[in-house]
Amino acid sequence: MTEQVDPRAVFWPPEAGDEVATLLGGLERQRATFAWKVGGLDEAALRRTVAASSMTLGGMLKHLSFVEELAFQTSLHGRPPGPPWDTVNWDDEPEYPWASAAQDSPEELYALWRSTVVASRAAVAEALADGGLDRRMVWMPGRDERPSLRRRLVDLIEEYARHTGQADLFREQIDGVAGEDPPEVPALYPVPGT
Repeated sequence: MTEQVDPRAVFWPPEAGDEVATLLGGLERQRATFAWKVGGLDEAALRRTVAASSMTLGGMLKHLSFVEELAFQTSLHGRPPGPPWDTVNWDDEPEYPWASAAQDSPEELYALWRSTVVASRAAVAEALADGGLDRRMVWMPGRDERPSLRRRLVDLIEEYARHTGQADLFREQIDGVAGEDPPEVPALYPVPGT
C-alpha cells in the first residue's frame, strides 16, 4: 500500500509563518494545484481547447515553464535562458511556448515543467541567501525600477492562480475533476527537498 502524504504538510503556506514561508508556501500551493489540474493526461487531453480559445493545457505547462525560467533564472540572476528557450527566435515566434507545445509529448512537457520548478526553487533559495526578499532583479527590460524578489514571488503566485483557474475549466470538461486543492500530492508535483 502506498503511503498517503497530507498535501497541506507539503505545499500549504503556514497559518502564521514569516513572510518568506508565507510567500513560498503560497507559490508551492499554486504549483501543486496546477500540477493536479494538468497531471496524468494524454496527448489528446493536453492539446484540447475549450470554447473559442486556442489555449491548451499543454500550452499552459510550457508557458509556465518559460515564466519560471524567465523570472528566477534570467530576471533574478541574469542567466541566459537554457533549453529549449535558448534557440527560439522570439521575433519570428512570439507565441512559441503556447503554439510549440502541440509538438511536444506529454512526457516532454511534464519533464520540462518539473525540472524548471526544481531549478526555480534553487534560484530563489540562492537569492534569499544573498539579499532576502529585498534582493532586486538584475534584468527587467521595459521597467524603470527593478522589482524585488518579494514582488516577483507575488507575480508568480498571481500567474499560477490565473492559469490554474483556466486549467480547472479544461480538466472539468475532460474528466470531471474539479476543486480548489488536490486531495493528495499530485504525481507531477516535484516535492520540495526531494
